[in-house]
Amino acid sequence: MSEVDSDEQLLMAKLRPADTGLPMVVWVSERGHARHASRIKVAMVHGPRIDPGNTASVSVQPVVRVVAGTLPAADLRAGADWIRLNEAVILDYWNSTISTVDW
Repeated sequence: MSEVDSDEQLLMAKLRPADTGLPMVVWVSERGHARHASRIKVAMVHGPRIDPGNTASVSVQPVVRVVAGTLPAADLRAGADWIRLNEAVILDYWNSTISTVDW
């Protein structure tokens, strides 16, 4: 993903490594006007730095996979494990049935 528009950023919860146990920042978004299935964005570099212009998009359902950008296999495996553990919450946020306050 080269650039995230400001409307899309407003619908994203930014989660740093200290929050997730992952080595990189992830963004969980609400559906908004998306026409695709649920996805998260994953930083393509490790660390707590928030850089929404340097992410890969990873599908949550039906199969966890990179749909845009690139991730090393180990990062995709770690992200997939995190998605599986948190899938219900990710989907509730995607569907706007919870907010970040509910996490």
